[in-house]
Amino acid sequence: MIDLRNLSRRGLLNLGAAAGTSLVMPQLIRPASAAAPLPAVPEEKAIIAFGHTGPVADEGWTWSHDQGMKAVQAAFPKLKTVFVESIPYSADASRTFRQFVSQGANMVFATSNYGDFLYDVAKKSPDVAFYECDGRNPLDNLSTYYLAHWYPTYVTGVAAGLISKTGKLGYVGSFPVPSVFSGTNAFLMGARSVNPAATMQVIAINSWFDPQAATQAGTALIDNGADLVFGIMDEAGYLQVAEKRGAKAVMWNTDIRRFGPKAYVSSIVIDFKKFYVDQVRARLEGKWVPTQTILPMGGGVDRDAWGETVPEEVRKQADAVREKIAGGWSPFVGEIKDAKGNVKVAAGKKMTEAELYNWDWSIDGVRGI
Repeated sequence: MIDLRNLSRRGLLNLGAAAGTSLVMPQLIRPASAAAPLPAVPEEKAIIAFGHTGPVADEGWTWSHDQGMKAVQAAFPKLKTVFVESIPYSADASRTFRQFVSQGANMVFATSNYGDFLYDVAKKSPDVAFYECDGRNPLDNLSTYYLAHWYPTYVTGVAAGLISKTGKLGYVGSFPVPSVFSGTNAFLMGARSVNPAATMQVIAINSWFDPQAATQAGTALIDNGADLVFGIMDEAGYLQVAEKRGAKAVMWNTDIRRFGPKAYVSSIVIDFKKFYVDQVRARLEGKWVPTQTILPMGGGVDRDAWGETVPEEVRKQADAVREKIAGGWSPFVGEIKDAKGNVKVAAGKKMTEAELYNWDWSIDGVRGI
């Protein structure tokens, strides 16, 4: 059962009153499990483990999860934390998760989707609370969690559609997985809301962290006519290319504008600190039960502050869309066609959070994935 889903994964902006809407609360894409809570654990005896897909120094995805671990350490100074970085998608992952259990871990966070490499360990360790980021198969002792990144992605797509002079957008992708499909689709939908002729070319590099490949992909996209690039990489490769070539870029994970201040439009920034602290607290207090949680815009994911070269009128127009979304409006309403012209979402139908989370097809206008 090792398929595409096993390759997937994946200081927020405070916009005042807009952040006080229902979107700020974590959303459950399935009801909470009826399983009995795991027993309480004294803080001084607790061990919390983190298994990462990349290096904690990537200043991207893994760095953000590591900041969450540091928040746990600050909130609960008596417990012990352990972590392993750059865990491959192989049997080595299972060995790492088993090692966490053998070390006495009460809670294990897999900060990427490891599929069976994690499930097989969790099933044999019913007294340990497991988490899988971007997971899709909860167990009685396994929660899943992710981010509703498609909303701020749509907002930055609006800005991209206004900024791009050619309407040709590029995307540096990792694998053909839902987080990439939802990102490319939401971005182009945002751009097409202001420029209906916009298109997007995708180059997948089969990695979440490969600066050389991301740089090459960014170069190829700009060579092919893209004047604004987006992606889901954990480093600044294609931003640096955009800076050198006079193009623009929207990034992922953190604020890394210093690598390309003229090119930087914004970033989809993530913050797991509060979520991790809340989950560890529930485990220590004997209140933990498995859930499937999507952290919403304004409560775990958002756009970064706009780059210095983004015109004021672009900022205002994009932020007006963000305020509409924060107020409950969804841009993901049919009719929506796939890249082959088939109607996938009927006219007037709104895509659910579960459908957005599991998006596995490209919309019309997206090429390369």
